[in-house]
Amino acid sequence: MHKKIWLLVLLLIMSGKSLPAAERIQKGDVLTLQQCIDTAIKNHPAIDAAAGIIRQSESKIGQARAGYYPQINFQLGYSRIGPASTSLRSDPYNYYSNALNLNQTLFDFGKTSSSVDIQILTKQSTEADFQNTVASLVLGVKETYYSFLKAKMSETVAKETVNQFQQHFDVAETFFQTGKSSKIDVTSAEVNLSNARIQLISVQNALHIARVNLNKAMGVISAPEYNVENKFHLELINISFEAALAQAYENRPELLSTALKKEALEKSIDLNKKGYLPVLSGNAAYGYAGDDTSRDKSWNVGIALAFPLFTGLSTKYAVDEARANLDVARANEESLRQTVYQEVQSAWLNRREAFERIEAGRVIVRQAEENVELAKGRYETGVGNSIEITDAMIKLNNAKMTYITALSDFSVAQARLEKAMGVKK
Repeated sequence: MHKKIWLLVLLLIMSGKSLPAAERIQKGDVLTLQQCIDTAIKNHPAIDAAAGIIRQSESKIGQARAGYYPQINFQLGYSRIGPASTSLRSDPYNYYSNALNLNQTLFDFGKTSSSVDIQILTKQSTEADFQNTVASLVLGVKETYYSFLKAKMSETVAKETVNQFQQHFDVAETFFQTGKSSKIDVTSAEVNLSNARIQLISVQNALHIARVNLNKAMGVISAPEYNVENKFHLELINISFEAALAQAYENRPELLSTALKKEALEKSIDLNKKGYLPVLSGNAAYGYAGDDTSRDKSWNVGIALAFPLFTGLSTKYAVDEARANLDVARANEESLRQTVYQEVQSAWLNRREAFERIEAGRVIVRQAEENVELAKGRYETGVGNSIEITDAMIKLNNAKMTYITALSDFSVAQARLEKAMGVKK
C-alpha cells in the first residue's frame, strides 16, 4: 500500500498534475499541516530534481537496451578527382559512393543483458532516493510548521503578559493616587510593562522569521500572509526502541537505495569480466560507387568474431575499479546503518523526554496561574507588594513558554522518529 502511495506522488510530479489538497495559498488562509506538506510536494524544486534523476535513469535503460537492436547507417560520399599524369583520363571527374550498412550483435556473452540489469537496478535506486527526498522534505515542513506554531503561541503569551502588566500598572497608579501605595510601585510596574512590550516585539519578529522558513520549506517563498492551525502532534505511539530500530532498518529508503547500488556494482564486476570474452556480430551492406559515366553496385553479408587478445590491461583495471567501488558501497552501507541507529535512538529518547515535560508543564502553568491570582488578591487587600505580583507574572510567562516549548519539542521529535523509522505518511 505504501509503495502505491509513493508511486502516485511520483506520477503526479512527473506528469505535472497538482495534488487536490495543494491549492494556491490565499491571504488569510488557515493551513493544516497536511496542506503545507501537499504544497511542498507540489512546489518544491527538490522534488522536480529527484524526479528528473529518475527520468535520466529511465533513459539509460533505453540506451543499454539499444545493444539488442541492429545498428543501421547510410553513407554518402562525393569526391572531385584530378587524374594523375599517367592516367588514361586527362580531365577532372566526379566520384560518388553510397552505402547502406547494417550491423547486429548476435552473441556477446550477456554483456548487453548485464548492462540493462545494471541500469534497471540504478533506476530502482533513484526511485528509493526519490522517496528519501520526499521524506526529508516532509520532515522539513513539519519542523518549520511546528516552529511557526510555537512562535504564534509565544506571541499570544507575550500579548497576555503585556495585558497583565498593563492591568497591574493601572492598579498601581490608582493605588498611588489614592495613597494606598508608593511611587516606586508605579515606576516598577511601568518598567515591567516596557520590558513586556520589548519581549512582544522580539517574539513577533521571531514569528515573521518562522513564516519565512515555512515558506521556504514549502517551496513558495513569496506566499501571502497566512496562519496555521493551532494543533500540535501529541499522539504518543507506544513503541519500543528495538521495534522502532527494526522498522527503520526495514523501511528506510536510503538503505534500500544502497542495497540496490551494491547489487548493481556486483553485476558491474561480472560485466567488466566479460570484457575478456569475444563478440559475435553479423553485418550486411548494399551500395554503389562510380563516376559520372558508370556506377557499380555491390552488396555483402557476413559474420565477424572479435576476440580481445590484448587491451592494455584495461579490462583488468576496470574489474579492479568495480571491486573497489563495491567495497566503498559496503562501507557506506555500514556507516548509514550506524547513522540510522543514532537517528532512531535520539528521536526516541527526545520524544519520551518531551512528553514528560508536557505533563509537568501543565501542572506548572496551573500553579503559576493560581499564584498570580493570589498575588493580585494580596496586593489589592494591602497585605502584598508589587514585587510579589511581578515575580508571579514572570513565573507564569516562563511556565507558559516552557509548556509551549515542550509541545513543540515533542511534535518535532515525533516527526523525526517517523522519518528515522521510514514511516510513510
